[in-house]
Amino acid sequence: MSSMYERAKKVFSPVAARATTLGVVKSEGSYLYTEDGRKVLDFASGVAVNNLGGRHPRIVKAIEDQLQTMIHVGHNVVYNESYVALAEKLVSLTGGDTMVYFSNSGAEANEGAMKCAKYVTQRPGVIAFRNSFHGRTYAAMSITGSSSAYRKNYEPLMPAVYFVDYPHAYTKEEEEAAVARTMQEITDVFETQIEPTSVACMILEPVQGEGGYIVPPAGFLKKLREVCDQYGILLIFDEVQSGMGRTGTLYAHEQFGVRPDLMTSAKALGGGIPLSAIIGKKEIMSQWLPGAHGGTFGGNPLACAAALETLKVIEDEHLLDNCKQMGVYFKEQLMHLKETKKGIVDVRGLGLMIGMELENGDLVKKIRMKALEKNVLLLECGRHHQVIRFIAPLNVSKAEIDECIHVLDECFDEVAYE
Repeated sequence: MSSMYERAKKVFSPVAARATTLGVVKSEGSYLYTEDGRKVLDFASGVAVNNLGGRHPRIVKAIEDQLQTMIHVGHNVVYNESYVALAEKLVSLTGGDTMVYFSNSGAEANEGAMKCAKYVTQRPGVIAFRNSFHGRTYAAMSITGSSSAYRKNYEPLMPAVYFVDYPHAYTKEEEEAAVARTMQEITDVFETQIEPTSVACMILEPVQGEGGYIVPPAGFLKKLREVCDQYGILLIFDEVQSGMGRTGTLYAHEQFGVRPDLMTSAKALGGGIPLSAIIGKKEIMSQWLPGAHGGTFGGNPLACAAALETLKVIEDEHLLDNCKQMGVYFKEQLMHLKETKKGIVDVRGLGLMIGMELENGDLVKKIRMKALEKNVLLLECGRHHQVIRFIAPLNVSKAEIDECIHVLDECFDEVAYE
């Protein structure tokens, strides 16, 4: 029989870019098992979805148990236990004074959060950030600033979106200047393009994902919070990739001491089943009235059961602690590579959201392809595809990290001799 890849080429539109041609028959823990008998270390984690690895037994059981009672009932028709219990859990984890809306994907959640902000403030404007990624639906695409390819042939997009730079500093000494430049850009936008009293929201990733795994300088998010408070602008954090423990806290913004007005969560939230959430301050969400938003599949019982169990596993197995510890260890090993191999510009990240910037995208591609030949799956990011991103499961072991580092060591040596 032909490979899955050969069969897929005949039936799928080429519109979805593919990172590999692998055909996978099973996922288990940190590994994928392919149709041709390979065992591949998966440090892509389904693009930050499989935060507990593949087929965690407790998630499997939660889904199986939910299957015995219902698969779908419709959250705008009736209530069900997993749907309500998950919302209660998320509210308890986000201050106790929040409310929740469920949908299916990060893009949907980001669109919904912007709709909520516009509805409640009755303002048109949105401030977004360059190098951002928020999704591929129209409004989400309109606030995405990481690639013009996402916008090609789709103009006009949602109006009243204004972009400013996301501050990026390679050293502590550069941080203050980077933040100052961005804050001045925001002031310039207010003075020359849209008055602050016409801006509904600012939306950004607390740690940029596709933009290059960029951790913002210290104090930046607090300055945004101050500006938003001054002008009645709602601050929205897109925690689609950085949330659910990825950075060592349940949500990345916790590490910066700044609370958003609205937040989006997706990817790992559903334990592998499509699910997203808008989580916002009760005083805001309670003003978003019936009929102003909706959807058929949001809060699916299977997804909510899986999400609830995912949160319990993170707590019971102390995975936030493991994420912090393994993140420190992983970065130490990558820094050692930086000191001994040519072509590595920077190693950065929080927890297990780690990026290694190389000199150019061509080198990244060569390293990624060689790593895959040696059964380690990695993804890239950055405006120029110049960053390798490491998205290991939160329960990753030191031995699995060592396996990745050993392969990378070989890859850099082999590339150097080509």
